[in-house]
Amino acid sequence: MIYSGGQLDAEVPDVDLATFVLRRAGELGGKPALIDGPSGRALSYAELERSVRSFAAGLAGRGFVKGDTFAIYMPNAPEYAVAFHGVVAAGGRCTTANPLYTARELGAQLADCGAQMLLTVPACLDVACQAAQQAGGCEVFALGEANQGASFSELLGDPEAAPRVAIDPAVDIAAIPYSSGTTGLSKGVMLSHRNLVANMVQSEGALAHSPDDVVIAVLPFFHVYGMCIIMNLGLLGGATLVTMPRFELGQFLDLLERYRVTRAYVVPPIALALAKHPAVEGRDLSALTHILCGAAPLGADLAEEVAERIGCSVSQGCGMTEMSPVTHLVPPGSTVKKPGSIGPPIPGTECRLVDPDTGHDCYPGEPGELWMRGPQVMQGYLGNRKATARMIDNDGWLHSGDVAIVDEDGWFAIVDRVKELIKYKGFQVAPAELEAILITHPQVADCAVIGVPDDEAGELPKAFVVPAGDDLDSEVLMTFVAEQVAPHKRIRAIEMVAEIPKSPSGKILRRLLRDRERVR
Repeated sequence: MIYSGGQLDAEVPDVDLATFVLRRAGELGGKPALIDGPSGRALSYAELERSVRSFAAGLAGRGFVKGDTFAIYMPNAPEYAVAFHGVVAAGGRCTTANPLYTARELGAQLADCGAQMLLTVPACLDVACQAAQQAGGCEVFALGEANQGASFSELLGDPEAAPRVAIDPAVDIAAIPYSSGTTGLSKGVMLSHRNLVANMVQSEGALAHSPDDVVIAVLPFFHVYGMCIIMNLGLLGGATLVTMPRFELGQFLDLLERYRVTRAYVVPPIALALAKHPAVEGRDLSALTHILCGAAPLGADLAEEVAERIGCSVSQGCGMTEMSPVTHLVPPGSTVKKPGSIGPPIPGTECRLVDPDTGHDCYPGEPGELWMRGPQVMQGYLGNRKATARMIDNDGWLHSGDVAIVDEDGWFAIVDRVKELIKYKGFQVAPAELEAILITHPQVADCAVIGVPDDEAGELPKAFVVPAGDDLDSEVLMTFVAEQVAPHKRIRAIEMVAEIPKSPSGKILRRLLRDRERVR
């Protein structure tokens, strides 16, 4: 059975992403588009539009042409939007990277996508330069004062000389965020201009912003949630975005109060803090009208706790990088109360629930793998046709790897995952990557990694290790991994075992390890 989100209320315009997002910049003029929360430094819509053209002109002047790739490796700041849309306006492809990545992780991404240039901040410059060298040559630029690399100002040119690039929205790639998909190591997700524009048109009905809105931009712009829902959709609607370089509860609450923030887009750990942390007491958060939680499932009880404590509506949605990203939304202000639901499909999106064993469609109330189809389905994984074919079938259905149920009203809820990814605070952690690092330790004979439930993080990476000797220390092993990965990928617990359960073909049977955890 196919569940449809209905027809789109408006046609998807045949236009490039930067033009679409900044279409109201001239009208909004001096209104603040982005404010750097910690410093109060503001960039108006007129300044943003001019800076984007200046950035595009500077890139063209340095030989950057249509189809080239530019990497952004930095925390949230107003310049993030300038660089992202400057690259897109120049006909380039923007790849975004977690600023907590190690040189090994960043270097692998730069090499995979063939990035010619990279923008970072002084605090990340050493890692960026190491990664650029590892990737075989990538010019590095940095905001502010830096001892290495070129300055951000060197990327700016005459806005009147911005290149006029012929872009085919349906074909040309605008962004290449990285995702692990349903399994395995991170892969570049090719999102076209049309993918991203279409998803904004699809989401506007439920998430329309207005110039009266002030949005807290705490979720990272490198992640598709922050990139598309906060940065792009917020700017499209003329809202003011207050950026934060990282989440810190005290500063988060300060900014909510100071700027009278009306909308907050969060992940479950932030929702948990809003529901339970004593620091929230006495804060004036009365300007908040709506909180949307995404990136990982939000429990029904927790959603109700947040709504009651803050005094605003709380809903959740669902999406994935490969879907540009939104697929389901609970419409803000909806009178339908279904705690824990991700809502119906957004307009222009079709869904099926399929039994992963039989391939047959499931009935309402029966769990099945969520398949989706729509104009927001990615163009594929960069340089990986096999992974693309595994993810998207010949009829255009994207196999999400999520297990969901649907009720008689067509509202969905995510109940489990077919895929083996670990969701730590909304970030995807691939067990295969951690296992590949663990097995290189001389005292590790075999290993497997799974996610174990945690109230704050959602899941924590836990390793099962077969020691090669008698003196293997868990803390030493966790440090060994931590030195090679970003903080969200660190292993948080280790259990020594005699053997790792595997199938006859050698595949790790993580299901048995998860079952073992459940009976404890």
